[in-house]
Amino acid sequence: MTSVVGLTGGIGSGKSTVAGMLEKLGASLIDVDAIVHELQQPGTPLLEDIAAAFGPEVIDAHGALEREALGAIVFRDPEARQTLNRIVHPKLGAEVAPRLAHARQAGIPLVVLDIPLLFEGRRAGSRGASAMHFDVTIVVWVPRETQLERQLLRESYDREEAERRVDAQMPLDEKRALADFVIDNSGSLANTEQQVREIYAQLTGAA
Repeated sequence: MTSVVGLTGGIGSGKSTVAGMLEKLGASLIDVDAIVHELQQPGTPLLEDIAAAFGPEVIDAHGALEREALGAIVFRDPEARQTLNRIVHPKLGAEVAPRLAHARQAGIPLVVLDIPLLFEGRRAGSRGASAMHFDVTIVVWVPRETQLERQLLRESYDREEAERRVDAQMPLDEKRALADFVIDNSGSLANTEQQVREIYAQLTGAA
């Protein structure tokens, strides 16, 4: 029997690091962000829909999505974020569902869906991956200040923009209250790995 895990977090929480740890332990990983990137390649219907909704400025000279330009719009405007979600989520759900079905048919014991906006999508009534049934949910948590510091270290924008992007998402403290499992990623990498191993063992019955 396949157990399906919804893995989420927030900007700068280290969710992708945790996803990689789970995959290394033996979980099958479905990376929703990676699927979205596939769907947004030049010439795809999804990219055409995004350009129609947000204008030609979100498309670069090579016909690819200008992610910074789109981000500058949706992180400042809740209605724009909702519009983007309405465009993306149905197509995303149509891609995720058969991959999950294949994993079940193959008898894979643990499938992890890496979904950055899992709880936000549920709150908004998404028809995409967020609306799927999960046996358990896991949130990767860090303090808000850590989210900001990590963004400032790896991105080119300033603290004001970092705060805007963090505040555009549901606070991690709220997500923590909604999740079945919480991984505190504010300490050492070894500490995070230990938490991941314990949760993996609990979900799979591994010794």
